[in-house]
Amino acid sequence: MDYSRQIILPQLGVSGQKKLKDSKILVVGAGGLGCAVLPYLAAAGIGTLGIMDGDRIAASNLHRQLLYSQNQIGLLKSQEAKKYLNTNFPEVEVHAIDLFLEVSNAKDQLQNFDLIIDATDEISARYLLNDFCEELGIPWVYGSIHQFHGQVSVFNFENGPNYKDLFPIADAGAISCSDAGVIGTTVGLIGMLQANEAIKIVGGFGKVLSGKVLIYDLLSCSQQIFEFEKRPENNSRLEQISFPYISIEEVIQSKGRVLDVREKDEKPEILKENFLNTPLSTLAEKVKLFDKGEEICIFCQTGKRSKTAAEILNQLGFTQIRLIKGGAKEILEKL
Repeated sequence: MDYSRQIILPQLGVSGQKKLKDSKILVVGAGGLGCAVLPYLAAAGIGTLGIMDGDRIAASNLHRQLLYSQNQIGLLKSQEAKKYLNTNFPEVEVHAIDLFLEVSNAKDQLQNFDLIIDATDEISARYLLNDFCEELGIPWVYGSIHQFHGQVSVFNFENGPNYKDLFPIADAGAISCSDAGVIGTTVGLIGMLQANEAIKIVGGFGKVLSGKVLIYDLLSCSQQIFEFEKRPENNSRLEQISFPYISIEEVIQSKGRVLDVREKDEKPEILKENFLNTPLSTLAEKVKLFDKGEEICIFCQTGKRSKTAAEILNQLGFTQIRLIKGGAKEILEKL
């Protein structure tokens, strides 16, 4: 690869290009943001890239995840993204990690890299990234999408503020792209901004978005930057929280409250006594009247939102939280 056009930049130069080549960056998530971040990092000359994602390509991904095509539907995103990078940027060392980020694997995977990029779509994953990156002393680049809006920031950079300084409590109103909707250009722009922050960090030049969050609105083509500081009371610590699973057969026998955290129009519809539709977007408000000591069993469409809901309930003080095995379709079949 010929990097001459960026090497002539006085802020980068030969020494900066060498820093890019020597760097190791892990991108957690190979969906919309990951597909925007990865090719720009590879093209810039990042020496080693990790791609961590246990998900498979779906037809609904293709309008914004441009590393994939129709004939790859059903295949692992991390492996297919690796193939794309190997073909187009053979000088970059690429590692595919076919796992979702979890407490059980986070430390082993993150510790091998100099910088982490959050390309996830889950609140719980960001809190995991925050705590493990703080423990390991690794900076990470945050990116978030909601419809036509995006946010970018950098956490844990040179002892700067972290994610919990900006978001001390999980935002129960934050929902995934599959629920809120998303257009590919929003994801592409925010992903490129994340890649740009990563390149500045490992290249050692420019002003980094540490202690700042950039908010971009694609509908109005406007942006704002807000500054934030470390919270004195924020003594972030690694909380290895895991929630037990319960089968639907056990749920039927129990007297626990069952929460369906899908949106109201999602199918299949499940109507059963003690099953309460409580969308993730309104969860914190609706559970105010619940007994925090009662058993609460949670399910959604695939299981991802259930984990986020469990994290939110845990932070609100609920102590008996269970995740129901399987998604809504499997649960309905067993009722």
